[in-house]
Amino acid sequence: MRRLLLLLPLSVLAGAPGALATGAAPRGCLASGNGYLHARIRGARNLDVAWRNEEMQCEGGPRPDGSGLRLAFAGPQHADGRRLRLVFGVEAAREGRAGRELPTNLTVIFEGEERLFATRGDDHCTVDELRQERVGALGGPVRSWRIVARGFCIAPASTLDSGARILVSSFDFAGSAVFEDEPPAPPAPPPRPHSKL
Repeated sequence: MRRLLLLLPLSVLAGAPGALATGAAPRGCLASGNGYLHARIRGARNLDVAWRNEEMQCEGGPRPDGSGLRLAFAGPQHADGRRLRLVFGVEAAREGRAGRELPTNLTVIFEGEERLFATRGDDHCTVDELRQERVGALGGPVRSWRIVARGFCIAPASTLDSGARILVSSFDFAGSAVFEDEPPAPPAPPPRPHSKL
């Protein structure tokens, strides 16, 4: 169990390598300074999260299976190593497109405490509204977007043993997502000439 919880922050971000996954993050979420995350958490933990751009880190991109977006937010790190991280898996969201009433999976990780809460499915939370704003250089194989969304959960997230629960009754955020084109396949080698005996 301990090993699983220590590895999960990397595994939930698999397919989106970057600052949050490596721990070598620059300060702040968005270069433009307008990232944020608000969330109301009740249950086994009672928290009113209100992170500003400069005190959090964020990253995102397509889910590994291509079924939507994955967006991760990490708050301020305390001196004792504790840190709160939220990971949203937004079903059916596509690059550059706005969306409404999108089913969402949510994982809440209390790093340094070995506690993780997950909804285990896309039917517990909903992104009411999502919009995307292009940022950075236009064109090219790598494209960055500012993702702005708000939503709520109607059912709690629970620990792996289902011994504790939390309900994230509301959330809204502005974070980032990066999309990268697949590299072109290398050309097939030319056929070897047949030698005559």
